[in-house]
Amino acid sequence: MYKLYEMAYSGHSHRVRLFLSLLGLDYESRPVSLRDGEHLTEDYKKINPFGKIPVLDDDGLLIRESNAILVYLALKHGAKDWYPVDDPARAAEVQMWLNVAANDVLQGPARAWIATMFIPDENAVREGLEASRKLLGIMDRHLEGRDWLAGNGPTIADVANYSHISKGPRIGFELEDWPNVLRWQRNIEALPGFIAMPTPENY
Repeated sequence: MYKLYEMAYSGHSHRVRLFLSLLGLDYESRPVSLRDGEHLTEDYKKINPFGKIPVLDDDGLLIRESNAILVYLALKHGAKDWYPVDDPARAAEVQMWLNVAANDVLQGPARAWIATMFIPDENAVREGLEASRKLLGIMDRHLEGRDWLAGNGPTIADVANYSHISKGPRIGFELEDWPNVLRWQRNIEALPGFIAMPTPENY
């Protein structure tokens, strides 16, 4: 069984949990407390020298970085609908949106989420929301007449971009301002096996 080193309220961890659930795969959760600095301990750095989560342990093979884990799971389980490696153009489009998740989402919704929930920083929230609005405008135009980010069905591109964007109401934006993005979010939430990203109870 897979082991997943993660944190419940981490969007990067959630995208992996979500994909595992969409694929119907079992795993054992290994919580890592960032608040207590567990990710910076020598023991954890043997698992990930960069001190980051999530990490997927597949019988001793350690896969680091959430998007890399999504690719690994799709390839290992032959999920070509989710990662269309036999279609170069669509695979490239999926990869482009994985890069968006690793950059624009990180600097936008993810930054605002972290600065709202864990490390209070009004400047980071403001800058994260500005970047979020720019990103969502681009996504909304891209999703005009489309249900998914890449092609005619869901892919790991959708999984990678969903988690932090879904927390808009908690960090300062409503997706009603971007109706195509809101429709896309609802499409993901209607998928069999969907699981939501939790919010801390004391928030």
